[in-house]
Amino acid sequence: MRAMVLNRMGPLGEPPEALSLEDVPTPIPGPMELLLQVSVCGVCHTELDEIEGRMPPPRLPVIPGHQVVGTVAARGAGVDGWRDGERAGVAWIFSACGECGYCREDRENLCPGFRATGRDADGGYAEFMCVPAAFAHRLPADLSDEHAAPLLCAGAVGYRSLRLANLRDGQTLGLSGFGACGHLVLKLVRWRFPHTRVCVFARSPAERRFALDLGATWSGDTEEEPPFLLDRVLDTTPAWRPLTAALRRLAPGGRLVINAIRKESADRACLAALDYAEDLWLEKEIVSVANVTRRDVHEFLDLAAEAGIRPEVEAYDLAEANRALGDLKARRIRGAKVLRCLP
Repeated sequence: MRAMVLNRMGPLGEPPEALSLEDVPTPIPGPMELLLQVSVCGVCHTELDEIEGRMPPPRLPVIPGHQVVGTVAARGAGVDGWRDGERAGVAWIFSACGECGYCREDRENLCPGFRATGRDADGGYAEFMCVPAAFAHRLPADLSDEHAAPLLCAGAVGYRSLRLANLRDGQTLGLSGFGACGHLVLKLVRWRFPHTRVCVFARSPAERRFALDLGATWSGDTEEEPPFLLDRVLDTTPAWRPLTAALRRLAPGGRLVINAIRKESADRACLAALDYAEDLWLEKEIVSVANVTRRDVHEFLDLAAEAGIRPEVEAYDLAEANRALGDLKARRIRGAKVLRCLP
């Protein structure tokens, strides 16, 4: 089968290219596993972090990709409840132990044995992949493959971020960064919290216009001041500066939710400028998001189907994965990016 394989880590865009198109053996499903023929795989900023070394190192070589949509091509021994040809999705959570305290408390995202799709196990930048059947997701029939793929990570982790924000209708919300995750969160907020005013902070004028098109109350650059203080802010950026700016904009008792696996180090010095009285006092809170649970994925897929939430999608062929990642790094984005993996 064809696959885009990561053999080394380093800055994206420097030769040789990060991912190479290779012919590799088609995997064989083990006990309790599904073999999926991949139709579409989403492209996520996490892959940039993985390639450029800002997260726990992947197993090398590895096939990235953790927003996977495909059909069941084969079933390993002991698999019940799945049929050949049935659509399935795979998210960032590839597996967890199921036995530790975190797993028993519905916090499998914190499991010490957590394995990530496309980092600790081969993912969906390929024509086929295997996944434990218990960690595959059924997809609502009215979601196309290309629309379903970004919901498995950008949508699900955005949903988890919103859950951790504990937003109430009528409270004010800031979205720092407006890529795949941010635009799906805005769509969900407009449906679930119709009286909430949303401010979007983004570097790109195109992203700011896009936010207004989707119903944001206000949009501005990262350093601009919004017209009102914010009860909640969701930060989906890879940088530190938007985080420190968000703290200044929080209302007393406000909560900042950081949805990022790692932050880039380039602007870390801005943390030294944090002032406790101005930026953190008055019971402001900071919460981080770590991964997703299967519950997050299930619930968001159902909500997306019910609310008619569909991501804006730009599609590339599988062999164009490096270009898709380069466009993502350069912030040439509107919504989400996906790879078409079928030959």
